[in-house]
Amino acid sequence: MMNHTFYLTLPLIGATVLYSCNRTEKQCYAKPNIIFILADDLGYGDFGCYGQEKIQTPFIDALSEQGIRFTRSYSGTTVSAPSRTCLITGLHSGHTPIRGNYEVAPEGQMSLPQGTPTIFKMFKDAGYVTGAFGKWGLGAPAAEGAPENQYVDEFFGYNCQRLAHNYYPDHLWHNNKRIDLITNGNGAYGVYAQDTIQHEALKFIENHKDESFFLYVPSVLPHAELLVPDDSISQKYDGLFPETPYKGCDNGHGFRNGGYCSQAKPHATYAAMVSRFDVYVGQIVAKIKELGLYDNTMIIVTSDNGPHLEGGNNPDFFDSNGIYRGYKRDLYEGGIRIPTIIVWNGKIKQNTVSDFAFAFWDYYSTFAELTQIPINKKVDGISILPALFGKKQKGHDYFYFEFQESSGTQAVIKENWKLIKLNVRDGAIFELYDLKNDSSESINLAEKEPEKVHELTKIMNEARIPDKKWEL
Repeated sequence: MMNHTFYLTLPLIGATVLYSCNRTEKQCYAKPNIIFILADDLGYGDFGCYGQEKIQTPFIDALSEQGIRFTRSYSGTTVSAPSRTCLITGLHSGHTPIRGNYEVAPEGQMSLPQGTPTIFKMFKDAGYVTGAFGKWGLGAPAAEGAPENQYVDEFFGYNCQRLAHNYYPDHLWHNNKRIDLITNGNGAYGVYAQDTIQHEALKFIENHKDESFFLYVPSVLPHAELLVPDDSISQKYDGLFPETPYKGCDNGHGFRNGGYCSQAKPHATYAAMVSRFDVYVGQIVAKIKELGLYDNTMIIVTSDNGPHLEGGNNPDFFDSNGIYRGYKRDLYEGGIRIPTIIVWNGKIKQNTVSDFAFAFWDYYSTFAELTQIPINKKVDGISILPALFGKKQKGHDYFYFEFQESSGTQAVIKENWKLIKLNVRDGAIFELYDLKNDSSESINLAEKEPEKVHELTKIMNEARIPDKKWEL
């Protein structure tokens, strides 16, 4: 592979100088900028501030000390498209219009219906400029769910999440225009797409520094395939770990069409991908400080679901899911409990750790309160602003999750009890866990607690709206 120089370096990231807002205090906090940075398949335990010991994430660890770190935050569900749909609609996975990954030929996924209330529409109504840079996966090019048809002012990245499996694609999208990456043609390794996407995201901040903006950064790291420019590996991880080479798809139909490449050093590569994501976060923070926007910007760093097992990755080697059982495609805690760091200088108390439980569908209500836009639809979320500001916070009556693939899985969490229904379509199996005393979900109490199973099953049955496309 071609040896790249990582041109997005951070020579000044360690600077301690903070920049103040140039506007009056009233103007400065009336419409805070929001930057929502979403990792792809990054586990609860993959950041140093969440206990990671093998992978270096200094910029994210430093950022966590500037705000609040949550220990019980949940994604929307355990795979990309439905989890992200929960995030932007304020609905859990039993109510969202997209409840699974569903391909649309020749490129893209099932669309969000036109007119779906989303956080992008909300921010537009509040007078914000909206941008999305990374992986979309919520509507094929030119379809009703495409970014330009969902109130995104500027999009740059992968429209299709299948093609986003590959880091040297032959094209990306800028709004509705296809951008051919000539140097990646014929199987060449010319430009690492996520570097280009990052460059465009930083430009968006620069271009809109004098406006209120909502910047959504759904990175494609560290999803399989395991692939990163050589500089990321050689600088930090080459030779540090035992390796079992992975044989993948290096030519033929799957090559750069969703198949994962071979990788001789999967451990070092995964670690380097997480560290590269860490650098991207550091660059964004450095940029808003440079422009004097730091005090008026809320920054959120999180992941769309738990760690993946594809492409030669071994999350157990890194304890990527921490103490939690399960991975991506599981509704055990390891598949849906994710790291979440939220920073807003001067508003959110620094170096705070919270065990308040919330989920992706709460961001819609949170942003509505923040922008003072009324919610004119039924949502499943609550505003978590009180938790962010250290005030008394209302909690959820319950959390509901579903996973459509294979035989189907459902889960309900109420207080510290969690019921999981496996093989929904093919002879259901129930598992009950006491998360307070068994956070690793190792002791199934279903037979010992039939009344609790009955109580949570009733919630599970009532929580979802039946849908012909997404039936369990």
